[in-house]
Amino acid sequence: MKNFPITRIVVVGGGSAGWLTAGRIAAEHQCASSERIQVTLVESPNVPIIGVGEGTWPTMRSTLIKLGISETTFIKECNATFKQGAKFAQWRTGKKDDFYYHPLMLPQGFSKGNLGPYWQTTQDDLGESFSHAVCFQEAICEAGLAPKSIRHAEFAGTANYAYHLDAGKFTQFLTKHCQEKLGVKHILADVSDIVSHENGDIKSLLTQQAITIEGDLFVDCTGFKSKLLGEHFQVPFIPCDDVLFIDRAIAVHVPYEQESSPIASHTISTAQDAGWVWDIGLQSRRGVGYVYSSKHQSQDDAYERLESYVNLDNKGLFNQLKPKEITIKSGHRKCFWQNNCVAVGLSAGFLEPLEASALVLVELSATMIAEQLPANRQVMDLIAKRFNDTFSYRWQRIIDFLKLHYCLSQRDDSEFWRDNRESTSIPESLHELLDLWQYHPPSDLDFTSNNEVFPAASYQYVLYGMGFKTQLQPHQQWVDIHFAKQQLAQNQKVRSMLVEKLPAHRELINKINQFGLQAV
Repeated sequence: MKNFPITRIVVVGGGSAGWLTAGRIAAEHQCASSERIQVTLVESPNVPIIGVGEGTWPTMRSTLIKLGISETTFIKECNATFKQGAKFAQWRTGKKDDFYYHPLMLPQGFSKGNLGPYWQTTQDDLGESFSHAVCFQEAICEAGLAPKSIRHAEFAGTANYAYHLDAGKFTQFLTKHCQEKLGVKHILADVSDIVSHENGDIKSLLTQQAITIEGDLFVDCTGFKSKLLGEHFQVPFIPCDDVLFIDRAIAVHVPYEQESSPIASHTISTAQDAGWVWDIGLQSRRGVGYVYSSKHQSQDDAYERLESYVNLDNKGLFNQLKPKEITIKSGHRKCFWQNNCVAVGLSAGFLEPLEASALVLVELSATMIAEQLPANRQVMDLIAKRFNDTFSYRWQRIIDFLKLHYCLSQRDDSEFWRDNRESTSIPESLHELLDLWQYHPPSDLDFTSNNEVFPAASYQYVLYGMGFKTQLQPHQQWVDIHFAKQQLAQNQKVRSMLVEKLPAHRELINKINQFGLQAV
């Protein structure tokens, strides 16, 4: 089988993970116009879509372009809006006026100098948060403005941006697009058994509908069940609940008070006594949910916290909603590619939705599979090894980054926050970085891999937003003072201009629905 060509790709499971992966492979290999590669997606007609998380990263823009999807059509069909970052409220001290931003833009002049040390030594005089002083995007978000205007072409903008989307509508949209435009074959069937080759590879899938599906490479997108990688190949699951305590979620769809209500152009994350509430603004509704640790809070208390949050602006509204409960099992598989099977999405693992890492891991996985699709069985094991090494590293770095948000908190109002500061719950790799940053401001040089998911700028936004102090030594000058003053002044100038010129987020979405954006 070593020289056996890999031409039949079978994606098992739908949802965002399945269809994004099938679409990326089909688009990359032009399946709609060529029969060299065949992509088949098989999914059960009886399994509901979980749809965890409605936030994306800016990478989704390039993914949509590669899939040949119009941004205007995507926004219209998927109830989508723009996302410019995340606002973390009450994470540092728990006080009502406590918040910081993790915007989607690099600090002003980031490629030429590190403004963190200068800001830290002058913050009392500046009177501005780090993200506000070095990036104009916080001001845009606080003013409820969009990252672009109707005059911008599709996928272009004044500020960097991602999207908020309706996960159910996004899956429906991808299902239609991948079949009609990209040549993906769709089979509705329930997998009942797996037939193997002598070497252990999967040969074919048997289904309850008496359909046999043969393939050369199988992509497991069967969700938490992980039917191929987990159940069939018995690849162990590595939990990280000793680091990330969140294991439950309660989600609701919250209607706007009026059709003209403002839409936040950022994810709002509000810390609670045993977790945090997410608040995502779509066109027709808000997606709101409370993720919490069941070891630190009962389900009844969790419902009370979510009800209190939802009812802040509309008393009694929560009683009209239909909460959805989700169990979160934080962790990932020991490896992600075994024999001729690779897992993508929830079948590979899942972490709490903080920083919206779920869909970006799907995108990164789909891209690597599509662009490095094995030519034959012999080279597959080499690609599998590289894939496993790459994503093992990425999962660990994401775990570190998520933990950073918790372990820096000064909140002392509950056991949840105190436990998150316990040294034993902090990974050694994160301990090392925190030790380094006590005397050395975060820099891209602190990260040596080209597989980093979060740049040093992201760590700066969280560190300085949470009040972390670097003990700067008098004999070290990390940045030219004249340069730093110049960059902060430039950011202030651009910030003032954009707050005056950019349209309200709701206004732009309405114009896109009415007129559309200029096609690329």
